[in-house]
Amino acid sequence: MEKNQETVRLNKYLAECGVCSRRDGDKLIASGKVTVDGRTAVMGERVTGMETIAVQGKILSGRNQKIVLAYYKPVGVTCTERDKYAEKTVTEEIGYPVRVTYAGRLDKDSEGLLLLSNDGELIRRMMKASEKHEKEYRVRTKQTLTEEFLQKMSGGVYLKELDVTTRPCTVEQIDRNTFRIVLTQGLNRQIRRMCRELGFDVTALKRVRVLSVTLDGLAPGEYRELDREELQKLYQMTGMVQHGSETD
Repeated sequence: MEKNQETVRLNKYLAECGVCSRRDGDKLIASGKVTVDGRTAVMGERVTGMETIAVQGKILSGRNQKIVLAYYKPVGVTCTERDKYAEKTVTEEIGYPVRVTYAGRLDKDSEGLLLLSNDGELIRRMMKASEKHEKEYRVRTKQTLTEEFLQKMSGGVYLKELDVTTRPCTVEQIDRNTFRIVLTQGLNRQIRRMCRELGFDVTALKRVRVLSVTLDGLAPGEYRELDREELQKLYQMTGMVQHGSETD
């Protein structure tokens, strides 16, 4: 380490990388799960960020590196960071070494694509209702679909519980009990509420696309990091400068 090179405490560095809070960082260091240049880190140690720092074997990209994960959330996993009553939570199932937050939750009884990131501004923009970002789903119902049902779903449905009429959307029948729907808003349990309002019961619901990112290639419980090209497209679609390629 150069004599005049700026250093920070390792627990602060972990927090700035989005791994965890400083307090939790101390716990990780104390448990021997953090390494610096291949050796086990020690409490109170200071780093420059130029070292190879890893948490549970996963090398950190740095404080400025933005990460977006595409995760196939299985049925039964709860979209929450900490909930003592939840049997399985997203953060526990993924076990990613950097703290990430999801954009647009999926109900416990639904499955499919969930995007997670350590970039709070990106999350905010993806969830902003006025931006009308597309989310695509495959939905199966107990009842046989009808032309009237499809037309009403696409035209907008008044939801008494929320006192709101849903935005017009794209709806396309796939088979007698399955349809594709593309929403540009994210009301609580929106699709299930829309179907119930029209007398239909949802038996399966899967999100297959968010903006430009799809579920392709992922099995339930799997996740992958978006590559540079995917990040660039996602940032462009949300009207942001593309931070995902920063290497400084």
